[in-house]
Parts: sequence; C-alpha cells; structure tokens
Amino acid sequence: MSSRAPKGMAVVALAATAGILVSAVPAGATTKYTPGAPGAGDPYFPDMGNGGYDVAHYDIALKYDPVGKGIQAVTDIRARATQNLSRFNLDFLGPLRISSLRVNGAKASFKRTGAQELVITPRKGLRKNSKFTVTVAYSGVPQPINDATLGTSGWVPTSDGALMVNQPFGAATVYPVNDTPADKATYRFFLTAPKSLTTLANGDFAGKVTKGGLTTTRWEMRQPMASELSMLTIGKYDVISGRTSTGIPNLTATDRALGISPALGREFHDQTALIQDFLATKFGKYPFTSTGGVVVRANIGYALETQARSIYDRAHAPGTLPSRTTIAHELAHQWYGDSSTPERWSDIWLNEGFATYAEWLYLERFQNKPVQQSFDEIYATPADDDLWKPLTADPGRDNIFHPTVYDRGAMTVHALRLEIGEKDFARLIKEWPTRNRGKTFTTREFIRFAEDLSGERLDDLFRKWVFTSGKPSL
Repeated sequence: MSSRAPKGMAVVALAATAGILVSAVPAGATTKYTPGAPGAGDPYFPDMGNGGYDVAHYDIALKYDPVGKGIQAVTDIRARATQNLSRFNLDFLGPLRISSLRVNGAKASFKRTGAQELVITPRKGLRKNSKFTVTVAYSGVPQPINDATLGTSGWVPTSDGALMVNQPFGAATVYPVNDTPADKATYRFFLTAPKSLTTLANGDFAGKVTKGGLTTTRWEMRQPMASELSMLTIGKYDVISGRTSTGIPNLTATDRALGISPALGREFHDQTALIQDFLATKFGKYPFTSTGGVVVRANIGYALETQARSIYDRAHAPGTLPSRTTIAHELAHQWYGDSSTPERWSDIWLNEGFATYAEWLYLERFQNKPVQQSFDEIYATPADDDLWKPLTADPGRDNIFHPTVYDRGAMTVHALRLEIGEKDFARLIKEWPTRNRGKTFTTREFIRFAEDLSGERLDDLFRKWVFTSGKPSL
C-alpha cells in the first residue's frame, strides 16, 4: 500500500504493503453486491460507525500550518470486507475538502451526505473477505464538536497549535474513520509541523526527520485502538522520556503555555510511572508497549484516557498538575476501557466504574484511606439525589458521563468484591482485562464471567446496582 501525500508535505510517504485478495468467480455465476450499513447499530449514536467491513489499520499523515491553522492530510486505511460490498461508508465530518479518494489504488466515486457519512463507491464490487485499501487526501481547517451535554471533542485549536481528543465522536473531524468502538485497529501517525513545535500522538515514538524547517515525527500504536481513544497534539511542550521501574517506555509532556516548572514536570513524569506500576499489581501486566501523559492548555475541562498517553487539561489551573487520583483514574483506563473496551456506549460504566475504583485503591495504598470509606462517603448521598436516577448500565446518550456511571459504577465494583470475596475479586480484576485484551465486551458478558469465576449467581446484585434506578439497599 502507498499514499499520495499532499504537495509540499515533508516525509509523509506511507510505504506499506497490503495484499488485495480477489476470490475467483465460477464461470456463469453472478455475485450480488450490496451497500454496507451507514451505522454500527449503537442506539446512542446511530450515525457513528458503519457496516460491511472491518478496519485493520490506519496510516494518518498530517501536516499542520500554524499560519492558517489548517491541515493537509492523507489517511490510508486497510480493511476487510465482511459482505459483498457495492459501496461502503466512512465517517467524516466538517469542512475538510477531499482532493483525492482511491480504493485499491483506483479512483473511486464518493459523496458526503447526512450527519457525517462519506459514501464511497469503488469501480468494482468488493467480495466478502477480500482485503482492500482506501486512500483519502484532504485539507482544510478542522472544527471541533461542541455538544451541549457531552462537551468538546475532535480537533481543538490551542494558542500555539491544536489537540485531537475524540470521546465520544470527535475522530471524524480529523480523519475518515469507522468511528465505533466495535471496530478497533492499529495506527501509525506521521505528523509534520514547523521544527519549533512539538508533535505527539498515541503509541511508541518511532523517529523523526527535519528538512526545510519542518519536522516529521512518527508514532506507532501496535495494539488495537478504538477511534475515540486516538490522540495527537501540536504545540510547544517540555518533553521527558524515560522508563517505569518495570521497564515500560514512559513519555510525558507539559504545555509551556501552562507555566509548569521543570520540577513539577519531572514530578508528573515520575508519578505516572509509579502509579502505573502500582495498578499493574492490581490489574495485571500493562497492556501496551509505552505509556505517558500530556498536560495541556486546551479549555476542554476534562482529562481523557487516550490510549497509552492520556490527556489532562489544566487550563483552569495553570502552573499545576492533575491530581494523583486523576492520574490513577486515566491510567486505570488503559486496562479498563482502552485495551478492553465496551462494545456499546451503554456499557461505559465498566470503563468509568473500574477507573473510579482505581482512585479508591490509590487512596488506600498511598493516603491510608480505606476503600470502604470511599464507598461509604458516596453511599451517604441522599436517596433523592440525581446520582441514583439513571440506570448505570443504560444511562442514556446524554448521561454517558453522569456521576452514576462513575460513582455508582465504582460502588458496583465494590459490592461485587464484598459478594464474591477477596480471593476471587483479586483474580477477577486481573483476569477480566487479560482475557479481553484488544477486544470489546458487554455488561452481560462481564456478569457471566464474574459468575463463572466465583461460582455464584449474581443476578440480584447486578439487578439492583446497574439495571435498576434508585438507591440500592445494602
């Protein structure tokens, strides 16, 4: 596979090879080709994702222009058809203009329609199980999504560059994508910007080249990643590289616009390593080949568990670091949410509940606050409080970041611990992310796993904690 980079782009040739499998058709036989579905079937976000194919890999080559704040980019996609495809969709959102689109190296027709659909019709139908490539060249100034209930996501301009944060649906503002957690893929990023700027992305740093005043950095995410967890940032950063005590490469960066001192930058780096190694004693082997975090000034108002290198916005408190419990929360997501990922957004409590529980484990280990005390403080919330109203395992589209998902989710984890006992619980929180490494899952699958591991029926526990509204009785 190869990509045609936009004119003037530095070092963005994407040399990769992908076989294109075409099955032989018996003489006289006719093959019926049909369109892929324009959505992945998630009721919370019916426009997100698409059907008819499975993506294996993305190459994203992106050049940033600090004057116009725009990008020139080429995205190469390797995929496999899961049906005989006459046409298929990608998600692509906003004002970016496509200059070229090819399927298996040949020009393909396309149109943009609906909320975010890029409808692609190749010259020939794609047979089921055949591998194919899509190459899209495009340019423009990406725009963020500002959702009234779910906040800002996608491409976020900053004072000296930009940030890409995609939960739940921002990826399509930057690159054409099958934007559903159900279709994970590996990634490579080739990021080009003036050499005075730092470019960072998910995964392992794989080198850089400077030419003509521009620097291109390469990043490789070798483990499957949901599009909502992809990340890149461009700006002026202080970067520290090292390793955790267990040998995992650790790269952290702090935005110079925040005025974070070198000593605090080093503290953030060291705490990231320390907390990750602590969580590995609870959740098992770290699932990725590098780690880290980026402290940014982006005015998005949240931290996000972008895969293997979380984002922490500190625009509201310049000169300071995220709390250590926040670091614990986002690092716990690397096991719960990133490596093992809920297939549908209704099951997000299994992300946030375990990540919040990791905060409680951190407080117990490093600040002598028992987990039971953290549970009791939340449980003391009055029964008429909004905390108890949504269903934890189906909170609704506008409530995927509701406190019930986080706090009641963590309380459910603790209730499970009390029910099945310390020995089985210790096994469960290690074996579940290990079994689902690189995969997706549902709440029902988690319940079956807990029952099989413990040998207990847990219907009543989960019914009152995640499937029923109202404050559960103890």
